[in-house]
Amino acid sequence: MIGCDCGICRSSDPRNRRRRVSALIETGDTRLLIDTPPDLHGQLVDADVARLDAVLYTHGHADHVHGIDDLRSINFHMGRALDAYGTAATLASISKRFAYAFEPMGDGGGWARPSLNPVAIDGPFCTGGVTVLPFPQQHGRGITTGYRVGDMAYSTDVKTLPEEAFAALEGVRLWIVDCLGYREHPTHAHLELTLAWIARVKPRLAVLTHMSHQFDYETLRASLPAGVVPGHDGLTIDTDAL
Repeated sequence: MIGCDCGICRSSDPRNRRRRVSALIETGDTRLLIDTPPDLHGQLVDADVARLDAVLYTHGHADHVHGIDDLRSINFHMGRALDAYGTAATLASISKRFAYAFEPMGDGGGWARPSLNPVAIDGPFCTGGVTVLPFPQQHGRGITTGYRVGDMAYSTDVKTLPEEAFAALEGVRLWIVDCLGYREHPTHAHLELTLAWIARVKPRLAVLTHMSHQFDYETLRASLPAGVVPGHDGLTIDTDAL
């Protein structure tokens, strides 16, 4: 946290240095990116990513969107625009701030800016040969989108899960799920609530994400029940191994 002198922010444990959250899903030859946070450049470099099949947006908040300009490197390497999926409300919010990213690229224009094809979703869809199941989540006064791809699901920025979401989560092996801190928060799940959801969904592995500096990685890890772990930057998981 900027300007914070707490022991966690000053920790020497690299797992306590957390970039804004995103996820890369690889299934077969298909690569799907969830969100474009301000730290996207470093994340894509570290993961050695030069190609994506699509971007899935959870919502339009800055910490999940404002790395959008770094997608132009993906456009350059692929030589084409990139499909961007999200609800109509989410895409409208993003395009209001980044209209240039959704304008057609003219001939000979190079890749001086990102180029995205907006695709509004209101139910399951297929991209790169992969079926994606979106589901709604309450995030304070707003709605975010969770995503299920095969045996994994991703739920960031959520305070309340409707029954529709729990139905979508049924049978997942891996669930990456919001958990901001120990204390209750008006727009994010806290540890007690997240663990109650996990007990209901019963994934083989649950990974906590969007964690604040309330959490020291090792202290939290040691306190969690079996099958639940804190996330950390660069974490990779093979769902076939679960």
